[in-house]
Amino acid sequence: MLGASLNKLFYYFKSHWQSSWNYSLWAMLIFPLSPLLGAVTIGVVSLITWVKQYRKISRRPLNWGFALLSVLLIISAGFAQDKTTAFVGLFNLLPFFLVLAAHSTLIQTFAQLRQMAWILVIGSMPVVTIGLGQLFLGWSLKFEILWIVLAWTIRPGGNPPGRIASLFLHANTFAAYLVIVFILGLGLWLEQWRLGIRYRGLSIGKNSVPFLFLTVAIITNFIALIFTSSRNGWAIAIFACLAYALYQGWRILVGSVAAIVSSVLLAAFAPSPVAQFFRQYVPAFFWARLNDDMYPDRPVALMRKTQWEFAWSLAQEHPWTGWGLRSFSRLYKAQMQIPLGHPHNFFLMLSAETGFPSTFLFCGLLAWILITGVQLLRKSIYINTEDRLIFFSYLLAFVGWILLNTVDVTLFDIRLNALSWLILAAICGVVHRYNQQNRLDISSKLK
Repeated sequence: MLGASLNKLFYYFKSHWQSSWNYSLWAMLIFPLSPLLGAVTIGVVSLITWVKQYRKISRRPLNWGFALLSVLLIISAGFAQDKTTAFVGLFNLLPFFLVLAAHSTLIQTFAQLRQMAWILVIGSMPVVTIGLGQLFLGWSLKFEILWIVLAWTIRPGGNPPGRIASLFLHANTFAAYLVIVFILGLGLWLEQWRLGIRYRGLSIGKNSVPFLFLTVAIITNFIALIFTSSRNGWAIAIFACLAYALYQGWRILVGSVAAIVSSVLLAAFAPSPVAQFFRQYVPAFFWARLNDDMYPDRPVALMRKTQWEFAWSLAQEHPWTGWGLRSFSRLYKAQMQIPLGHPHNFFLMLSAETGFPSTFLFCGLLAWILITGVQLLRKSIYINTEDRLIFFSYLLAFVGWILLNTVDVTLFDIRLNALSWLILAAICGVVHRYNQQNRLDISSKLK
């Protein structure tokens, strides 16, 4: 009964919304290369969806929560010392709440999750290629078309030097992008691998091309991620691999990855005799980056611990409304005499700049999305294996985004910001539609 209802729903959706969805897919494809065109397209699609589906959007409790959060953020900006800067900072959040609400209505099937994941993996390949050329071939470029419609800046040797950044402003930002794409790509790869096992000896040729492409894409993305030298990116990628291995029941792989990770950690942090033993086998590129031996003269003000303590002290001084969005950089420079864009923790930054009520509400909404997603995943009796895997991939990407933002801030790159909200929209849309249809089927059975 439920499967038949979902099929009818899918065909209804396809006939009414395929055009808007196609535009969103094209926007996601070009986003890494042209943030402006991607953002404008996503914005137009969101606006059209709002106009057509306003009643449905306005009835969802999750959207009420983000509407309340918007009010709190506006009130916080009104109490800021620098009101102009704080209100400008709202544009990093409020428009994306609208994108979330619109695209959670637009994205409603597991098939769309696969399409979105494929588009993101395909779109990553030119960016990764440019990055590898930047690092190993010394590629450099300053290229603009109509000011910012297409603006590429490629610094030879990366940014910072020796760390791959590609078209992104910093290696850490590029690592955050890569790790999200890597997680979704790995989910697609596992799905194709399962299909190959299932149809081995029958029509494996039909499955080989996408499987080979995904294999190349995942390996290439992982290599690029290594050369970003982002400890956060490395850790989250390893966490994702372990999560997939546990999900698949591959205990040997879990043990192997755990052994490798333990060896690297011992080489970096163990007492000298033990560390020296493991350093014979673990490249210094990894352990020296983890324990900061690679950058021994880093100022204390650039340490994350210092930044987090300062952000926490700001939050305690103005706990209700904060100091205003985008105020951290100015306050930190005045205190430490070092320019710094953010405190490398989104949740501490939000607490310091908007106050605890806004931060707690925001975290509560994220927890709501994650919990409802996990609840849907547990209903395995109604969802086939392939659909469960792709949905698990999105939940894992969501958790990866949360972990990224505990040690960094992805808010200020429009590509990463939009990508994170689209992933949330995909989870919310599927959960809402599935639960809605489930309730209808239960009602029909009771009748």
